Amino acid sequence: MSGDDLLARHGLTPLLNASGTETVFGASPVHADIISEIAAILAVSVDMAELQALASRVIAGVTGAEAGYVTNCTSASIVIAAAAVMTGDDASRAERLPDTQGLRNEIVLQKGHVVNYGSLITGDIRLSGARPVEIGAAFDAAPYQLRAALSPATAAALYVVSHHTAQSGMIALKDFIHEAHAAGVPVIVDAAAEYDWPGIIAAGADLVLFSGQKAMGGPTAGIIAGRADLVRACVIQRHGVGRPMKAGKEAVIGAIAAMQRWSRRDEAAVQAAVLERAERLVALLQGLPGIGASIVPDETGNPFHRVILEVSPALAGGNAHALARAIANGTPRIIVRDLLADRGLLQVDVRRLDADSLALLATRIRDAAGALQALRGT
Repeated sequence: MSGDDLLARHGLTPLLNASGTETVFGASPVHADIISEIAAILAVSVDMAELQALASRVIAGVTGAEAGYVTNCTSASIVIAAAAVMTGDDASRAERLPDTQGLRNEIVLQKGHVVNYGSLITGDIRLSGARPVEIGAAFDAAPYQLRAALSPATAAALYVVSHHTAQSGMIALKDFIHEAHAAGVPVIVDAAAEYDWPGIIAAGADLVLFSGQKAMGGPTAGIIAGRADLVRACVIQRHGVGRPMKAGKEAVIGAIAAMQRWSRRDEAAVQAAVLERAERLVALLQGLPGIGASIVPDETGNPFHRVILEVSPALAGGNAHALARAIANGTPRIIVRDLLADRGLLQVDVRRLDADSLALLATRIRDAAGALQALRGT
């Protein structure tokens, strides 16, 4: 049964996701090679400790970390990592969380890194029993503020790499790690949708958290990479708050297969193909009244480009929000990213689009622009 047949059978809306890898839209399509390994393991029993040990070796090999662990999503990884830095590998401590009496229980992070990915990151910290301590202002934080916040109660410092964070005025990662380590505090880095996990590990991060289903294109899973002792402490959380966050065999083998496939990919060829698709889309969207199309690099430095649609309401016949709604109006429903729509900008991610999808997207955008013009004339 094809994916389209499955959607039709259950009356589900077909989507063309040109927004990104958000889990709310099913994240990334999974490659057939990965699906094959998931299907194979679903039919057999497996020792999960052995499977996680294999995952640890693969994660270490791909990222350069000492060890790794698979959870059911990055949100879960945040809870588990926060718990791990409080309990270490003491199972009795893990069993009594979220009661943190007598433990170091503060997680320090920059106010501009308090992101919302469907829930607040501070909420995930609190789920472990830890207390988030925010430093600085929304677009302004400095090393002296970090130094002042680090105390005997600090369990870890948390750094977020994401387009959702404040993109200026924040403490650089290398400086953040330096200050935390100078105080004897481990650093957790949430890099859910990012690419450069080896670079973050090499910069000195103690735990790096990223998604199996975003950049890597695997099934929904969270991947933790880092120091062996802290990864071991993450595993111990299965005796406590991490129990409802455990990954099943299909998620673990899917993450393994996705990482192995990722390690074999020709990055230069992938980048060139994505840029070519972006250039093709921009060419197809020239001449739209009040709508400019251009190519921009990823905000956090990942090696790919997006297409930006800049909407001038007076000329386009509607604002960016109206254009996004018009683009979505049809079958399949086409999703573009509207996080910056209040600034007149829509973002289009072409990483997962084939030639037919790209042509359909271009036609829909042109039709949506025409619909706005028709409304303008009434």
